[in-house]
Formats: sequence, C-alpha cells, structure tokens
Amino acid sequence: MITAIVMIDAATDSIPEVAAAVADLDGVSEVYSTAGEVDLIAIVRVREFDQVAEVIAGRINKVPGVLDTETHIAFRAYSQHDLEAAFSIGFDTAD
Repeated sequence: MITAIVMIDAATDSIPEVAAAVADLDGVSEVYSTAGEVDLIAIVRVREFDQVAEVIAGRINKVPGVLDTETHIAFRAYSQHDLEAAFSIGFDTAD
C-alpha cells in the first residue's frame, strides 16, 4: 500500500465544499481541514505507484476550488503502539 499526504490550498470561500469533494474521490481515505500554511490535508492510499498520479493529478487537482497541491510520499508508518513496543524490547517490568 502506498500512502501519499497531499497538502491542498483551496479557495477560502469554498474550503468545506472542496474538502467534501476530495473526500468523495476514489483513493482518498481521509481529508482534514487545518490551520497553518495549507487549508486541507488529504491522505491518499493506493496499491500501485501509478495510481498516485491518477488520484492527485487526475482527480484532486481537478476539483473546483483546489488552487495548488504539494504531495509527500510516506516511506514507513509509525504509530504510538509501534513506538511503545520498540522501547519495551528487553525491558522486563515483572520485578
């Protein structure tokens, strides 16, 4: 599974509509409205690398109100659960 994090600049007067339209696209698993330099962050999850371009350039960038995107490809996922497991290796609390 390939995960891409897409930063989206949207027209200020249509952020909720842009978010809903992007969230409805195949390949988009989540969309977050954010404070900061970008208006929305979309999480794209696809099986093959070619699909990343299809979803972002072919779908997200064509949504009315999307002004610009910046895409980051994830190499590895870390969760709090994974980090706790990694730090507890070899540590015995049974004493």
